[in-house]
Amino acid sequence: MNKLELYFRLVRLDKPIGTLLLLWPTLSALWLASNGVPDWRLLLIFSLGTLLMRSAGCAINDYADQDFDKHVKRTAQRPLTSGRISGKEALAIAAVLALISFCLILPLNALTKQLSVAAVIIAGTYPYFKRFFAIPQAYLGIAFGFGIPMAFAAVQDKVPAVAWVLLMGNVLWAVAYDTEYAMVDRDDDVKIGIRTSAITFGRFDVAAVMACYALYLALLLVCGWQLGMGMWYQAGLLVAAGIACYHYTLIRGRERDPCFYAFRHNNWLGAAVFAGVALDFALR
Repeated sequence: MNKLELYFRLVRLDKPIGTLLLLWPTLSALWLASNGVPDWRLLLIFSLGTLLMRSAGCAINDYADQDFDKHVKRTAQRPLTSGRISGKEALAIAAVLALISFCLILPLNALTKQLSVAAVIIAGTYPYFKRFFAIPQAYLGIAFGFGIPMAFAAVQDKVPAVAWVLLMGNVLWAVAYDTEYAMVDRDDDVKIGIRTSAITFGRFDVAAVMACYALYLALLLVCGWQLGMGMWYQAGLLVAAGIACYHYTLIRGRERDPCFYAFRHNNWLGAAVFAGVALDFALR
């Protein structure tokens, strides 16, 4: 495998699910902030920025976790962990991707640029929260959802209260889907001392995941009411709720493969929410 292929795997371009989990709430926020008519330039900037920052975050995460990942079966053969690329290479790639992402938002207003600095700090520090924070997935939810206030800032030059409520909802969604992800590695994480929500929740992990789904969708319902959204928005949330119930059937047995599938399937939950937002504006 050549260097380019290794770099491709380092930044997870072969695994787009993570990018989509960031992209759906960002796109939903752009549609809501612009009353269903987002500027195509903002769509391009935020879509590319999401891809670049997710990729940079993966490189930083692998750098931070390289000594832990070698003890986890699922991650032991990652390019950095297996020694096929160096830590300096990973950091350089992360820096370049973050810089390109920042250049994308140079045409935008000052508030968006200020929020982007906070976003980079949050994304860069997330991997280290697993050392001491009992539910690092909550911090991940902030990192994955920071496109929400940035989208409102880019469109309205302010961040209204509803944007922060949407971000809070995204935190709950991230705790739900990343707990499913953590359930896959729970045995390995216990051995090496990594903290995850799956370990913290213990035997209540499945209940916690479903409670987070329910609170997330409840917050989206409240936000939709505040923004005057209609039945298509509610229909999107109903489909998302059905998907969450399907995830319960996958994770209740706590088996690795079904839990990992449930995590990946959250792409469709996010897509359902966005489809509801877009349709509600388009069909008015």
